[in-house]
Amino acid sequence: MGSAQYVLCCGRVPRDGKGRPRTRPDRVLADKGYPSRANRAWLRDRRIAATIPERDDQIAHRRKKPGRPIAFGDKQKERYKGRNVVERCFNRLKQWRGIAMRSDKLARNYRAAVSLAAALIWIKTDLR
Repeated sequence: MGSAQYVLCCGRVPRDGKGRPRTRPDRVLADKGYPSRANRAWLRDRRIAATIPERDDQIAHRRKKPGRPIAFGDKQKERYKGRNVVERCFNRLKQWRGIAMRSDKLARNYRAAVSLAAALIWIKTDLR
């Protein structure tokens, strides 16, 4: 199981009303680092829609062979615009040295540090 697949299988999608959170999202937005066949097949097997732009080398390779057209349509582009919010969040979290270096031995300690940093960043930005 790859790192992207591990993150997806451990995530939870909250429900609007009562009930347990869903374990499968409707759609996944990812950057150009994750358009591998394995990741796309894994998402397709679980009926999860993907918004993942392809790398330039993949596009050039696919142009040489007949088959599926290369299209990252207007709807996909519109969906992908919201991804910068997530990237900015990661950048703010990585300003914390312990989070950027992943120096904790235990995953629970690292997760606690991320939660603490996120809460402090949220409080700080909310007070402005």
